[in-house]
Amino acid sequence: MTVRTLDHPTRAEIRLEAVLHALSDPVRLQVVRFLAGLAEGEEAPCSAIDLAVTKSTTTHHFRVLREAGVIHQVYRGTAKMTAIRRDDLDALFPGLLDAVLTADATQRSRVPVG
Repeated sequence: MTVRTLDHPTRAEIRLEAVLHALSDPVRLQVVRFLAGLAEGEEAPCSAIDLAVTKSTTTHHFRVLREAGVIHQVYRGTAKMTAIRRDDLDALFPGLLDAVLTADATQRSRVPVG
């Protein structure tokens, strides 16, 4: 049986500019917001995150997040399970993820979506 794996940057390879780019898109920020709301160490299948984009666009957004080092994905059976790489992000860029999520929540509370 062949195990499918996905490429992820090591902690040392994660770059601030790639993380900021990944977090700059509203759809990707929605993914991160969802994953950040899970219990520590918990994973979710991609299908659990309701995104208003096509499947191919969803795949693209997850790839950008994975290649930037923001998320980790692994196949479990036929499901691709996703988790946020909070430990790596917090170690490399202390407070960045929390600041982005707080700023996102503040903006969503004052600016109508759409």
